[in-house]
Amino acid sequence: MKLNIYQIDAFANFSFEGNPAAICPLQEWLPDSLMQSIAEENNLSETAFFVPTKKGFHIRWFTPLHEVELCGHATLASAYVIFNILEYKEAEIEFDSQSGPLKVRKNNDWLEMDFPSQSPIVCEPPQALLNAFEDRPVETLKFMDYIVVFENESSVINALPDLKSLEELDLRAVIITSKASEYDFVTRCFAPKYGINEDPVTGSSFTQLVPYWSGKLNKNILSAKQISKRGGEVKCVYAGERVKISGKAVQYMQGVIEVNI
Repeated sequence: MKLNIYQIDAFANFSFEGNPAAICPLQEWLPDSLMQSIAEENNLSETAFFVPTKKGFHIRWFTPLHEVELCGHATLASAYVIFNILEYKEAEIEFDSQSGPLKVRKNNDWLEMDFPSQSPIVCEPPQALLNAFEDRPVETLKFMDYIVVFENESSVINALPDLKSLEELDLRAVIITSKASEYDFVTRCFAPKYGINEDPVTGSSFTQLVPYWSGKLNKNILSAKQISKRGGEVKCVYAGERVKISGKAVQYMQGVIEVNI
């Protein structure tokens, strides 16, 4: 069996920035175990698969260890493949997913994703979370992930979390964030229990971060940067029940998978 595969750097202006995702367009679904094996072999934070539907496409995302319910950067990368490589002619792509309908619109060289808003709630930080960081958070929240808010940008930049402690937590990942000097806010994301020690740019985290920072800063249009080693810039719009997350993408590689089963 031969499958086309593309590696796209999402939330990137140039190659070697942003978050790389592997994208496999399909005409029909493969067995779940095979898609998981392909994601493990790719060894990227996410591999996305999509199949055409009457309204658009159905999309699924796999880390090297598990399927996940929502992934932003691999959705952005999939849209890049559909618009720029598969030459999709419509102005907007509609994806069906485990998280409901997701739309992506092309705006020059930016891709704007329309995702559900996920307002996090304040929570008492688990001890394992406090153990993982040297600096004490000023606030801790949760929804899909734990969100750890620090007073100073330097706490986010310099954080060296204890990954063993983070693996003990019950949610998908831990997002750390603060106000920033050059942007409205900065962020980093750690998901060691999913095989991702630090995610370069986590599109889905902004479904939680944007409602939070919109309320704190009293503004609905926000600029952000995920300050991982690779880094990535994100434009955000808070629209109540929806969040619009925009980024650029760059093609790094294309090839063919040969699967012998």
